[in-house]
Amino acid sequence: MHRFTTRDLTFAAVLAAVYAALTVALPIPQFGPVQCRLAEALTVLPFFFPGATPGLVVGCFIANLFSPYPLDILCGTAATLLACLMTQRMPNRWLAPLPPVLCNAAIVGAEIAWFETGFTAAFPAAYGFNALTVGLGELIACYVLGSVLISALPRITALRAMIPEQRLARL
Repeated sequence: MHRFTTRDLTFAAVLAAVYAALTVALPIPQFGPVQCRLAEALTVLPFFFPGATPGLVVGCFIANLFSPYPLDILCGTAATLLACLMTQRMPNRWLAPLPPVLCNAAIVGAEIAWFETGFTAAFPAAYGFNALTVGLGELIACYVLGSVLISALPRITALRAMIPEQRLARL
């Protein structure tokens, strides 16, 4: 079992601050059916650094305090937690961005659909639309920007030393 060190705590705190700041400060849609939360690119970091998960979850929680959807605080944060835990277990770099895309499309898509329609006859159509649009935003953030992170991090000498050897082998 991995022992959580002071360095891990510091890393998690910085990630939480960066995630929350990117989400709240950027002038692009971060909440709602059509969104592209660029901070979600950071959710690929657990592929290399399992200690990134607590920071990303806390950052998402803080960012979601600003959401117009009260359930986002719980559901959106749960989607990020689940995505990070799954990303840690991905066998290669090409699959690492997939869990955030799927988790957010499914969970946040359902949350927004419920907010819009409740559990009425309109829910399935609203869910399909919201899952698609949230999923597309996640694809951009995770597969475009997140893939750049996965490619760049091992090339940075100072960071490469922090990446466990067994995780580098998955590249």
